[in-house]
Amino acid sequence: MTPVPQPVTDPTTRDAIFVVLTVNPGDARRHAVQSACGDLPALVRAVGQRDVHGQLSCVVAFGSGAWDSLFGEPRPAELHTLAEVGVAPRLAVSTPGDILLHIRAERMDLCFELALQIMSRLGGAVTTVDEVHGFRYFDDRDLTGFVDGTENPVGADAVAATVVGGEDPRFAGGSYVLVQRYVHDLARWDALTTEEQELIIGRTKLSDIELDDAVKPTNAHNALTVIEEDGEEIDILRHNMPYGNAALGESGTYFIGYARSPRVLEQMLENMFVGRPPGNYDRLLDFTRAVTGGSFFAPPLHFLEALNS
Repeated sequence: MTPVPQPVTDPTTRDAIFVVLTVNPGDARRHAVQSACGDLPALVRAVGQRDVHGQLSCVVAFGSGAWDSLFGEPRPAELHTLAEVGVAPRLAVSTPGDILLHIRAERMDLCFELALQIMSRLGGAVTTVDEVHGFRYFDDRDLTGFVDGTENPVGADAVAATVVGGEDPRFAGGSYVLVQRYVHDLARWDALTTEEQELIIGRTKLSDIELDDAVKPTNAHNALTVIEEDGEEIDILRHNMPYGNAALGESGTYFIGYARSPRVLEQMLENMFVGRPPGNYDRLLDFTRAVTGGSFFAPPLHFLEALNS
C-alpha cells in the first residue's frame, strides 16, 4: 500500500492558524497526546462538514525532543532539533516545540473551531508556546508588499519536493517542516524606495517579475533562498502567511516550509543568515528578525490512524 501523506501539498488558503506546543511530563499526558493525534483526521472531517467548500485541513508534526517519549523507535532518519544559525542581530533562533499544528481553510471560523476542538482534547497534556493567526494579504503578498511563494512547485513536483520516499521507507509519505515567525520593521522598510526594495527582494514589486541576473545583487533574498545540489535546484514548498496586530504594532511573516529533507531548509537558513559566501547575507534581515524557530516531522496519515488502533 502506498503511504498517504498528510495534506502538505494542499493549496494555500485564505486563513491559517499555526500552533506550537510542548508536551507536559507524565504517561497520562503522553497517552492523551497520542489519542488526540490519532483522532485528528476524523476530527478534521467532522468540522469540515460545516462547509464542504471551506477546504479545511490540518497537518500535525512532531519535534525531535518529543518523538522518543511519544512514539519510541523507529524515528525518522533526519529528524533533529533545529540548530541556531548566525549571530545577533541576524540570528535564526531555535525555540521550544514538540508539536506543530498547521490548520488552514478559506474561513477563519473553521480554523478556529478545529483549533478549539483539538486543544479541548489535548487539555492539560500540553503547554502552548506560540499561536499565530495568518491571513491572505491581497494577491498573496507579504506585508512588505511583495508576492510570497511565487516559485512554489505544483502538482507532482510539489509531491517530489516534500514527501519522503525510499530513502527512509519506514517513514515514506512523511515530510520535514521548518517554521519561523518573523517580525518586520515596516516603518524602516516603507522608508525605502520601491527600487531599493526590489533589489533586496530580487523581484519587481508590482508585476512580480524576477530581476535579471545582470542587475540582481548576489545577496538578494531570492538569490540566497535558491538551493542547488549537483547543479540542480532543489525545491521546497512554502505556505507562508502574513500575521499582525495593528494596535500593538507587531506584524510580520509566519514562514513554514515543507521539504523531503531538512538539509535543504537548513541550507537556506545558512545562506540567509551567514551568507553565501559568509558575510554576503540576505539584506532583508536588516528589516525583519526571526523570533521563533523549530524543525518538525509530519508523519503519513496511516501513522496517525494507527495511534488509536
